[in-house]
Amino acid sequence: MDMFTHNDSLDGLDSNVALGKKLAVIHETIRASYPFISRIAAALYDEKTDILKTFVYSSTENQPLVHYQAKLGEASSLLEIVRLKRPRVVNDLGIFDQGQHEHTHRIREQGYSSSYTMPMYARGTLFGFLFFNSSEAAPFTEEVLRQLDPYGHLIALTIINDLASVQTLLATVKTARDMGHLRDDETGAHQDRMSRYARLIARKIAPKHGFSDEHIENLFVFSVLHDIGKMGVPDGILLKPSGLTEDEFTQMKSHTIKGRKLIDQLVENFDFGTLPHIAVLRNIAELHHEAMDGSGYPNGHKGEEIPIEARITSVADVFDALTSRRPYKEAWSNDEAFAMIQRLSGVKFDPDCVQALIDGRAEIEEIQRQFREDVVG
Repeated sequence: MDMFTHNDSLDGLDSNVALGKKLAVIHETIRASYPFISRIAAALYDEKTDILKTFVYSSTENQPLVHYQAKLGEASSLLEIVRLKRPRVVNDLGIFDQGQHEHTHRIREQGYSSSYTMPMYARGTLFGFLFFNSSEAAPFTEEVLRQLDPYGHLIALTIINDLASVQTLLATVKTARDMGHLRDDETGAHQDRMSRYARLIARKIAPKHGFSDEHIENLFVFSVLHDIGKMGVPDGILLKPSGLTEDEFTQMKSHTIKGRKLIDQLVENFDFGTLPHIAVLRNIAELHHEAMDGSGYPNGHKGEEIPIEARITSVADVFDALTSRRPYKEAWSNDEAFAMIQRLSGVKFDPDCVQALIDGRAEIEEIQRQFREDVVG
């Protein structure tokens, strides 16, 4: 007998690929035994806003839920899963036909008849849900569930592992900032708001640019680090209450180049080069001050020469800066900020990103209510 005849069906998990492709590898293995499982999907939970958002899925069929989010607090059936800390089997999704939730109707319209839902926890904290869907009725027998549970935990661990790399990077930066006693206008509330504005914009322009939910989530997380290079700018410049001199402004602009260098150092030192979306982070840190007309910095790129993630971050960042109080200015109203950004649409800012922000006004106001300003923004 040849010692190397066996083929590991899960060896694709060792590859440097996006989470969605890893999920597809696991799904294919499951389907070899249970072909009736036609969809596996994961949704992430944002505890700060109580929002559950679509993240990755495995099937190649038309997806019933893409770029979708909903309040967990308004989904009583999912809340019961959290309360009991137990998975849920629904062998007939028809029981939700009279419900008011859009996501249940979309699932049914796509032809799914049953589901198995597992909560995902990291160190005892809920971070999302995993959904197994089938077009068949009542396929989730006790024997099937016993076989699915280990796969569910494998998927959860795979997601945790990928997300942990990003969280380690974010924690490293925060620790460095705290140890350096860096004092700038990059408050936690600013990061919470602008990253969610960036996600809002990305969701709205996703069809045009072919963004997956996984890509949008990475952009949301990475946008927090857009000004990481300010760690290399003196506090006297960052906090100066009056206008900057030409030399001081040159030093301030250098934070884009310094940010890119810091990202490169972190990637090398922590071996983050295998993260599938690391280029998105590099582009955000270095290029979020480029302008559509080529007047930005550090490279003077124009139009589509500027990566879309940098164009998104630029609009989100400037809008929050305008509507926030700073040591050197009062906060603008949303109307004033919208008017300013619209005037600069196509000049400084990407028109699609500007329109997406304006169209998301209701969501923006909700974000502002949830992450209110402190004394300095």
